[in-house]
Order: sequence, then C-alpha cells, then structure tokens
Amino acid sequence: MLDRDLAALYETETKTLNLPVKRNLMRFPKDFLFHLTKEEFESLRFQIEASKGGGAQDTCPTLLPNKV
Repeated sequence: MLDRDLAALYETETKTLNLPVKRNLMRFPKDFLFHLTKEEFESLRFQIEASKGGGAQDTCPTLLPNKV
C-alpha cells in the first residue's frame, strides 16, 4: 500500500503519516516499509496515471504492508 493511499484512508496528509514512522523506525519490523527505486517509481507512476487519469507524485513513495 502506498503511503499516500494510507494517508487518504486516515484523512491526513502523507507527510503527517510518514513523520512519526520515520521518527520511530526502531519500533517497527525491518520489513514494515520500503522505498521504491527511481525506476520502480517511474513505472508505478505511469501505471497510476493511466488507471486514475492523473495524480502524479514528485517523490518516491513509501510502501507499507497491507496489515497495518
């Protein structure tokens, strides 16, 4: 799940969701989140734009497991 999708689910901004996670990384399992490479991000971005008709994001998103 993308960080921006989880933020939308909780009706908050992506940066508001990511900040406490980044500040408390030691509290989460190592596989709790990961970042896309630039190539993965570009591929995903084009897929999202094609399916949703927009919503481009400038920075690589953080991905979180579906079980949060």
